Amino acid sequence: MSQPTLDTEGHAAPPRRNGEIVFEAPWQSRAFGLTMSLCEAGAIAWSDFRARLIDEIGRFDAANPVLPEAGAEPAPYAYWDHWLAALEGLITERGLCSAEDLAGRVGAYAERPHGHDH
Repeated sequence: MSQPTLDTEGHAAPPRRNGEIVFEAPWQSRAFGLTMSLCEAGAIAWSDFRARLIDEIGRFDAANPVLPEAGAEPAPYAYWDHWLAALEGLITERGLCSAEDLAGRVGAYAERPHGHDH
């Protein structure tokens, strides 16, 4: 399989600084790496993931207009949260992991002590 081509502009483009993808937390780079590995292995198609990511971001945009009502705080935009939602959706949809098993793995990961890196 070939390497997925990441968008450099538009909704599907990951955040970048000086041309490099920016991760603010280790889980973000892990989600990115897992997605790339699944695409390269042929378990999911990059085009399917990209479409799902754009849909996730589109739902957020629709629910959070650029000009919020007077006095309302705009919802924070978190690109990697959308990336993770798209990945989790495809993983369960394709039967790579059940929703219950995925939830259990997420819970177990979240319960690990700070600093535990694997």
